[in-house]
Amino acid sequence: MDTTPNDLLVLLTVSRSAKFAIAAHTLGVNHTTISRRIAALEKALGGRVLSRSAEGWELTDLGAEAVRVAEQVESAVRGLGDSGQAPDSVTGVVRMTATDGFSAYVASPAVSKLRRTHSGLSVEIVTVTRRALQQRSGLDIEVVVGEPQVHRAEAFRLAEYELGMYASRDYLAANGTPATVDELIEHQLVYFVDSMLQVDDLDAPRRLVPGMKDGLTSTNVFVHVEATRAGAGIGFLPCFMADLHPDLVRLFPAELSERLPYWLVLRPDSLRRPAVAAVVQALREEAVAHQEALLGRGGTSGTTAEDQK
Repeated sequence: MDTTPNDLLVLLTVSRSAKFAIAAHTLGVNHTTISRRIAALEKALGGRVLSRSAEGWELTDLGAEAVRVAEQVESAVRGLGDSGQAPDSVTGVVRMTATDGFSAYVASPAVSKLRRTHSGLSVEIVTVTRRALQQRSGLDIEVVVGEPQVHRAEAFRLAEYELGMYASRDYLAANGTPATVDELIEHQLVYFVDSMLQVDDLDAPRRLVPGMKDGLTSTNVFVHVEATRAGAGIGFLPCFMADLHPDLVRLFPAELSERLPYWLVLRPDSLRRPAVAAVVQALREEAVAHQEALLGRGGTSGTTAEDQK
């Protein structure tokens, strides 16, 4: 049995979502049709093109080879667009995960700028703070904190960012400004939920000030910032977020700071897609543009405990 281009394009769509249901919705068919077309492709190729994983459907080696051919078919079909006008190769859906802060302050503006010239591009950003996945079916890009330990993936260092201790001016007026690092144990910490923290590199405040008790904890860094501004305690916050708020004061920047790397992780085949390559380049450029802010230089905050005396 010969392989049909339609079956290859069905596999390509499944590979980008890892779910039959999502692929069916994208192609405007039902789940059964997707299953039938994949089965027909596997019969034609003489082997499995997909295998199940915890995240959905993962390409086999044969499936990865078939997807490479499918991408060529897709490119050829796209090239049959309006005559006299070169088709835009930066189209389709790119799916990525990143931390809350990076997604809001780096990824969002990067994608917005890119879409001004590539209106056919759609980017899905899922915010999560976790280690890089070992299997990433349906996911094109991951941005994680700390160097990832991954297999069958490409990873490179994207940028660094700094975190520090912050308190609101009202909180310090009501509770006193700590004169030494040791005095921080008299205050409560606003930070991640310790039992749910998946990234070891983010344990800094509990390592730097081990006697400090948790006050308000959350899995979302925006909650950390707003809770600190509201006076729930002293927050260990990314400087590029905290420094946007003049009502926050940074405490002991010389003694209590942590610099961590953002790493970008990709499936080995992802960069062959022009849309993915364009998003990666946009993220790199935006990270460079935000370098000073990421490292805690150039924000509106920055007043220290010493200045508050």
